[in-house]
Amino acid sequence: MSEAARSHLQRWGASFRKGTDFDSWGQLVEAIDEYQILARHLQKEAQSQPNNSEFTEDQKKILAKIATCLELRSAALQSTQSQEGFKLEDVKKLEPILKNILTYNKEFPFDIQPVPPRKILAPGEEEDLEFEEDDEEGGAGAGSPDTFPARVPGANEGTLLPRLPSEPGMTLLTIKIEKIGLKDAGQCIDPYITVSVKDLNGIDLTPVQDTPVASRKEDTYVHFNVDIEIQKHVEKLTKGAAIFFEFKHYKPKKRFTSTKCFAFMEMDEIKPGPMVIELYKKPTDFKRKKLQLLTKKPLYLHLHQTLHKE
Repeated sequence: MSEAARSHLQRWGASFRKGTDFDSWGQLVEAIDEYQILARHLQKEAQSQPNNSEFTEDQKKILAKIATCLELRSAALQSTQSQEGFKLEDVKKLEPILKNILTYNKEFPFDIQPVPPRKILAPGEEEDLEFEEDDEEGGAGAGSPDTFPARVPGANEGTLLPRLPSEPGMTLLTIKIEKIGLKDAGQCIDPYITVSVKDLNGIDLTPVQDTPVASRKEDTYVHFNVDIEIQKHVEKLTKGAAIFFEFKHYKPKKRFTSTKCFAFMEMDEIKPGPMVIELYKKPTDFKRKKLQLLTKKPLYLHLHQTLHKE
């Protein structure tokens, strides 16, 4: 096995296990993200030119079928008819096939045809949609609950966590997300914000939290007015860490939730009181290497910080 093939299989295997772990724990939004990202990578490999791939054409057909299965599971998780469709136990049958793809010579366990060549877009990785395309997707009225289903059952409530117990001499941080300014705020369907704390390498330092779907939309603002309890004492956050805010919304045409833009605050910006932070273009750059402002207009994420110290 070549070093490149081994590297691919290790990376895909880790992503596969993350997806099935999230799926079995009921963390459906995270499972969908993992499945769609892995499906995209497998499909990309399956569509690569023979002189550009570590895999044979037969092996690439199997990769394409696995990608299709992952998409089917992802679709099943987003369906309100959650009892139907591709099941978690079906997905788990694919792991040994992917792991042993170089020697696999049995019949594929599911009667599935690979999806035709196309660009598979994972959440946060699709092309920027201009205002006019959003118009075609349904416009400002498209966000009503009876028009489109929620992202996944229960997702509208978010996954916010309670404040940690206080410790003598240690500081806890509460961040109220008040509102975000966007030129097409009224057209965002089921908008919410994912909050994460990352080190300089983009590794999570605390559990990731999703806000509930926004409380209201008006003009150029999406309002949240929700408190996020950062799940680590400020003094224990590593040097160079940052708190990220990813604004996400549902795309009815593409039938998945997508990142529209992101913002972040660094450790030296932790101070009590109101603050506004700039918005950047996706995909989210957790390492903060290639940042591009979303717009030249004065549109920001509006926050309010409260520090708690014993």
